Amino acid sequence: MIVQTLPALECRKLLAANRVASLACSRNGQPYVIPIYYAYADTHLYAFSMPGKKIEWMRGNPLVSLQITEKGEAREWKSVVVDGRYEELPDRIGHKRERDHAWSLLSKHCDWWEPGGLKPIIPPESDHSPHVFFRILVEQMSGREAKD
Repeated sequence: MIVQTLPALECRKLLAANRVASLACSRNGQPYVIPIYYAYADTHLYAFSMPGKKIEWMRGNPLVSLQITEKGEAREWKSVVVDGRYEELPDRIGHKRERDHAWSLLSKHCDWWEPGGLKPIIPPESDHSPHVFFRILVEQMSGREAKD
């Protein structure tokens, strides 16, 4: 088996082609890793969640990592690790464009709202929503692939 580095373009292709990542955040030195659905565009990964542990922890420490893996045939695989910064897209005036952009990217995919919680029925238009839209600014990424 040969393991080699993925070029940046291949890393971006892998991010765009997949939908599930393992998100790692931390608080007080304690790591926490959970799966999330995401959509990738430009330099951001967009996601959705209900308030809870991961949102609370990312609000306290916005530095996160994500890992995306694509299984190939036999023992082959590709993997990208993203180091980034959590940016909440709040449901209030001044953030509507960014939040609508996240909504449009995520809603292109079936069941985009899972495992984030309750499915929103329409794009939020009120001054408050329990749903948390956020994005991760990709600050650094690296990738590897294994081939037989």
